[in-house]
Amino acid sequence: MVDTLTKQERSERMGRVKGADTKPEMVVRRLVHAMGYRYRLHSRDLPGKPDIVFRRKKKVIFVHGCFWHRHPGCKLARIPKSRLDFWVPKLEGNRERDIRNQGTLGRMGWRVLVIWECEIGDRGELGNRIEEFLGGRERETQTA
Repeated sequence: MVDTLTKQERSERMGRVKGADTKPEMVVRRLVHAMGYRYRLHSRDLPGKPDIVFRRKKKVIFVHGCFWHRHPGCKLARIPKSRLDFWVPKLEGNRERDIRNQGTLGRMGWRVLVIWECEIGDRGELGNRIEEFLGGRERETQTA
C-alpha cells in the first residue's frame, strides 16, 4: 500500500507527535493531583524519564500510548499497513526499550505502574489502581 501523504506531509504529521504532556498523560496527572498526591515530571536521571515520579515513595508511573508502546492485545496497537520494514522494528524497539527501562528501575528499587492510553476512560477504576499502587495519601500538614 502506498502512503497517501507526500514525504513532507508525512514528516510534518509525525513531527506533531508529542513525547510529553500528551492528552492521556494530562488526564492521569489531573486525576493524581485531585487525589491529593504531589509529584515530579519526566525525571531525566531515571531510566525512561518516567511521566510521573514520587521520589519519597520510590514509585513511578508511565502513561503509554497503545500504538507507540505496543499494548498487548489492544486494538489501538495495530501495525500500519505500509512500510512494515520501518514500523515493525521501530515499534518493537520501543517495546523492548520500555521493558529494559522498567527492569532497570526495578533493580534500582523503584516500583513501576504502567497506565495504557485505552485505560483512562474509566476514571473510577483508574483512581483505584493508582491509589492501590501508591498505598495511601501523602498528607501535608497545615499550620494555623
